[in-house]
Amino acid sequence: MVNYRVDNLEELLKVLTEEGVTIVGEMESYDYGNFGWILDPDGNKIELSEPK
Repeated sequence: MVNYRVDNLEELLKVLTEEGVTIVGEMESYDYGNFGWILDPDGNKIELSEPK
């Protein structure tokens, strides 16, 4: 799985949803960061992380 570090994950997931990107599950928050997952057009899972 590919992992990308992003700023403001919550807002990014909202924008991606509006653009029709498939979001996998719910964003998860931990002491060390936030994580979310999407699918690319080929169905590959991509992890998005926002470190704290």
